[in-house]
Order: sequence, then structure tokens, then C-alpha cells
Amino acid sequence: MRNQIRYIVAAVVVVAGIAIIVATQGSAKKPSATPTTTTTTKSSTGPIAPLTGLPDPSGSALKRPALVIKVEDDTNSLPQWGVDQADVVYEEIINGGIPRLAAIFNQNAPTLVGPIRSVRPTDTQIVDPIGGIFAFSGGAPYAIASISTAPVKQIQESNAGSAMFRDNSRQAPYNLFGSAAALFALGAGSKPVPPVPLFQYRPLGQGAVGTPVSKFVVNFPSIYPMTWTWDTTTHSWDRSTQFAGPDYTGNHVRESPKNVIVTYVNYVNGVGAFTSYANLQSGGVADVFTDGKEIVGTWARHSPTTPIEYLNAKGKAIRLTPGQTWVELLNNGAPVTVTH
Repeated sequence: MRNQIRYIVAAVVVVAGIAIIVATQGSAKKPSATPTTTTTTKSSTGPIAPLTGLPDPSGSALKRPALVIKVEDDTNSLPQWGVDQADVVYEEIINGGIPRLAAIFNQNAPTLVGPIRSVRPTDTQIVDPIGGIFAFSGGAPYAIASISTAPVKQIQESNAGSAMFRDNSRQAPYNLFGSAAALFALGAGSKPVPPVPLFQYRPLGQGAVGTPVSKFVVNFPSIYPMTWTWDTTTHSWDRSTQFAGPDYTGNHVRESPKNVIVTYVNYVNGVGAFTSYANLQSGGVADVFTDGKEIVGTWARHSPTTPIEYLNAKGKAIRLTPGQTWVELLNNGAPVTVTH
């Protein structure tokens, strides 16, 4: 009954969200290849990093572009390195229901990130608004053709030099790693600098308005459901996987972002067995978890080069807690199990 009620609420929110989208979208215009403006945010204490909403005393985030690194996320990926230092992480479904990460770096530049894996068409839609650098390990021709339309500098093993390297203690192809700092250097001159913000944030210390939640499960297919548990000490969401338990990086840091956004999407089947990709150009239900609370809303996108907007039931932007955000691209119809 609880899940049925949640789906009814979600359906009502979608209807309201569609009405808002129709009212605000207006006539369609062909988007430019790259964003034409960027936003630099400062507070009374100094600059703010655009992708985390956190203070950036060094100003590093405002001096470089976004760096997106594709990271494996299945049973062969462990341990992962560097993901805990990403500003934003997208988790997408690839062939066979296996998840894969697109980890976005800007404020931090860890010396070890990986294992690095191949590109997918969903990635093009992720990077279109932010441009910058895209680091990956090859891909099928259709996926390479897709990312080649995005406003990014592509770096892969064949042109990365020492910025990518193989760890011979691990089995290929799950042994390719990279240095974010070296990849930033290779992508010098990539734009825009800084990247455009992807979310809106609450002021530090300001609480969110929503339904308190202690735990929720994002039911990706097969053995890949992800459990997120609210940590009352760190005020963040501890991640656990069904196939490996609590999620710790290679240097034993718990993966525990401040925000998790479940974005319900339609996975479109392309030509061939492994060409499905998430449609991020329309809209739908969004389940936002922030500050220990759940906010059921909608998501909408007005052009390929603009970020997704996340709106509450009143059509207002949902503001996140400053810090790392995970975006779970969950297929429509899959449940999210919430424990209050």
C-alpha cells in the first residue's frame, strides 16, 4: 500500500510538472553547440564551486573546466578509486542491466581514478551542458560517433600518455586508471571555464523541507540494487551495493554523498543488442533525497545544452545540500523502496 501511495503521488506530481513545462517552454529553438554563458558564484567568504555549491578557497574550480571520467561499477570494478572526490556522479544502466558511472570532477583532482571504461550514448546527454574534458576507454563505433557530437575534448588511452596507466595487478580490461590532475593538464583550454552549475543549493546550514527517510533502495536490474542509508553523524547518504555490501573506495573512504537524485528515465533501444541509452531530453518523475529527507518532484530539460531542472510539487526548484550529488538514472517502472 505504501508503494502504491507513493506512485499515485508521483503521478500527480508528473501531471503538475508537465503543465509547468508546457507553460514555460515556449517555442522550440535549435540550441547552440556549447553554452554561451557561464555563472561564477561568490559568497561573503569567497568563491563557490559551481558543481558542489561548496566554498572553494583556492579558486581552483573557477579556473578549470569539468572533467568527466567513465568508471566501471559492476562486480569487476572493486575497489574503485577517486569516486568519493567527484563533484557529481551519474549512475547509468548499460548492456545487461549493468551500472556504470560518469564521475564529474572540477573542485578536486585526485591522483588516481578508475577503473576507466568505455563510453555510451547516454554520456553525450550528460556532458552536453557542461562541456570540458571527457576521459574514457574506447567504445563501440555508435558510441564514439555519439560522443563526437558533444562539446568536449576526448581523451582515451591512445592519446592520454602518462595520464592513464594500467595496473598489472588487476585483470584487464578492469585495470585502466587515470590521474585527474594530469587529465586536466591534457585538456587545458577546454571550455567552458568554469562549468555551468547543474543544480541549485541551499545556504550552508539551512535544512530541507521534505519527508524524513532513514533508508531507500534504488532497484537497478539483476544484482545491482543500490541501498542508501542516512548517516546522522556525517549528514550524508552511505552507499551499499547488493553484490558487495558497504561501498568503500580503494583508500577505504566510504562513498557517502550529501544528495541522491533518482531520475526516472526511459531507456531507448537503438540498433543492435547493446545500444540502449537513457533519454534525458524529455522529463518525468524525480525522487530527491537530501538532508535526510525525500522530496518527490519532476525533472524537465528545455534543450540538450541546458541542465536538467528538478522541481517540487509547486513547480519551484528543489535546492540541494552543498556537497557531492549522485544522480541515479533509473528505468521507468522500477521501484524505489523507501523506509521512513
